[in-house]
Amino acid sequence: MSTVLSAQHLNKAFYDPEKFQVLTDVTFDVQKGEFLSIVGKSGCGKSTLLYLLSTMDTDYEGKIEMADTKLTGRSQDYLAHFRNEHLGFVFQFHFLLPEFSALQNVMLPGLKLGKYPEKEVEERAMEKLRLIGMADFARKPANKLSGGQQQRVAIARALINDPTIIMGDEPTGNLDRANTENVFTIFHDLASKGQTIIAVTHDPDFAAGTNRTIEMSDGMIIGNHENKVQ
Repeated sequence: MSTVLSAQHLNKAFYDPEKFQVLTDVTFDVQKGEFLSIVGKSGCGKSTLLYLLSTMDTDYEGKIEMADTKLTGRSQDYLAHFRNEHLGFVFQFHFLLPEFSALQNVMLPGLKLGKYPEKEVEERAMEKLRLIGMADFARKPANKLSGGQQQRVAIARALINDPTIIMGDEPTGNLDRANTENVFTIFHDLASKGQTIIAVTHDPDFAAGTNRTIEMSDGMIIGNHENKVQ
């Protein structure tokens, strides 16, 4: 196993108007191919932590390394490029462009990265749609897809640049039980093929099915345990 993400002694405070400590001395590593869930009550700091790990928020103390690269102290331009190449995001809301087709939506981060010609990006996007069982809907506008289908397209979009890590912020928070299980199965299969996934979730069943769960309370890690996953 190789470490793909290392968070060391992360501290984060908000000042509004008084100082409020959001994260306190958060330290953990994530291994390649690990499916990790982060749980805790609302306001415990889990989404803030994900925001730091995703390099969107650079105002913190401590050190974050990903893919053998120190990310702390880097410029916004550097981080934007790093994010596009190494991170895929799946949020509670899919954020697809409604009038674009499923295929066009999946292609967008690939075109932005500019690593492959457009034709190849399109082929890679189709491959990702096939992977999540959405190839038949490739040409359909995103606003004509069901909620569960839209979230699956969002996962394909997160995969387009073969990211080091997929980060999910309540990725099933907006879905019914059947679609939640669909999304979970996709994540589980991806992890079994070596894709690293970190997901913040409120769903105890979702968390229990991941390889490891980090539990947070009041900005601190209070539990970090392996799950007995079949």
